[in-house]
Amino acid sequence: MKIVFAQGNPGQTYDHTRHNVGFLVLDQLASQNNLKWSEKTKFKAILAETVISGEKVLLVKPTTFYNETGVSARKLADFYDIDIATDFLAVHDDLALPFGTIRNRQQGSDAGNNGIKSLNNHLGPDYHRIRIGIWNERRDQIDDADFVLSRFSKDEGKQLEKTIVPHIIDQIEQFCAAKLEITSHKI
Repeated sequence: MKIVFAQGNPGQTYDHTRHNVGFLVLDQLASQNNLKWSEKTKFKAILAETVISGEKVLLVKPTTFYNETGVSARKLADFYDIDIATDFLAVHDDLALPFGTIRNRQQGSDAGNNGIKSLNNHLGPDYHRIRIGIWNERRDQIDDADFVLSRFSKDEGKQLEKTIVPHIIDQIEQFCAAKLEITSHKI
């Protein structure tokens, strides 16, 4: 079994914000596969189940806020008794990467991302990640919190829909087939 865990904040207030790009990816994946989301309070998450490459996959959107997502991840990892190093994938925004840059990693530090810091505190640093660049020139004009909670521009939204999200979904499928390559590239 694989867990694909998106970083983000719950509630409509945060829909389509930069911090919720992981939720956006999983929502698109669920929509393409006609999956139904169900809230599971014991996991502090909304879940959808599917099969990818013959592997049972749990798509997860935590209902904790971004900085506390490790609580949800730990509950799921313990309940399903997964090998975190091989069966857990975090999909999240990265403020340091330019918009359109995707970086796949097998482990690592939090690099200042409080959601990843929470995951690392609860799971350790050894799990796969797909980091999605959200930086643009506006980032240098406003503080970090306001920037990550801002919405994507119309042009960025189009690029997400047409190229970035489909590419990330392909990366998720590769992870489920144990073929995810450690790369960094611009879409």
